[in-house]
Amino acid sequence: MRRKKKGYRKKGRNVVFREFQKDKIATISLFLLVFFILFVFIASLFIDQEALMRINLYDRYSPPGEKFLLGTDQGGKDILGQLIIGARNSILIALAITLLTSLIGIVVGLICGYFGGWIDNIIMRIIDFFVTIPSLLFIIVFVTLVPKYTVTSFILIMSLFLWTGTARLVRSKALSESKRDYVSASKTLGTSDFVIIRREVAPNLSSLLIVEMTLNFAGNVGIETGLSYLGFGLPPTTPSLGTLVSYANNPAVLQQYWWVWLPASLVILFMMLAINYIGQALRRSVDVKQRLG
Repeated sequence: MRRKKKGYRKKGRNVVFREFQKDKIATISLFLLVFFILFVFIASLFIDQEALMRINLYDRYSPPGEKFLLGTDQGGKDILGQLIIGARNSILIALAITLLTSLIGIVVGLICGYFGGWIDNIIMRIIDFFVTIPSLLFIIVFVTLVPKYTVTSFILIMSLFLWTGTARLVRSKALSESKRDYVSASKTLGTSDFVIIRREVAPNLSSLLIVEMTLNFAGNVGIETGLSYLGFGLPPTTPSLGTLVSYANNPAVLQQYWWVWLPASLVILFMMLAINYIGQALRRSVDVKQRLG
């Protein structure tokens, strides 16, 4: 049995490797994204956030040069430092939201899909309620109502409304898996439902979940930066890519001080495109694995 599982995993890795070999854009995106993330996290260790966010009107709107590689904003704060810290914050927040919503969605989806019946009906009605409400509007309301909210509270508020998509996807897949012969055989042998879900049903969803989490990660980066752009994201004292882009709302900044908003816009564009190209390659790998059995 172990040899069979190892062979299946090796076969799965080979499928993924071949898909990335065929898709040069996805391969380049993967390498660039890994390099960018490593650079951001290593560089952020050498930046003092408090000193970075300290206002210095003497250096207000300094253009890119020797003193400030990417110039400064209206408060004389270094754009490069804000870009590095903002990218790190966006990646960490999106990763935390992705992991938290995936955990909730996987657990809820597996319970609904495996047991069905009244449990499925009750939970699905709750999910339908979350799906029908305008989640972004409710996130903005919650962020506004929470006094002195922090990054942690922002992550929790976001996760409260963003787990339903994963739950519905896992439920639909678990419904079909729970009707397969290997599940019936395990039940006949007296295996507990918890063991069947953990050892047999859940592993068969792993490839699908990797793709879902990758694409959700890209979406969460976009939601975080979008809310920060609107002023409902991270606290003002915390650097954010969305806050840097929001400076372009000022016509003078948009036309004369391009270095304030353009680098953040390019970073967001790069991250979204790279993650989506990687996610598409992973999705094709899952499709090939399903066809091959």
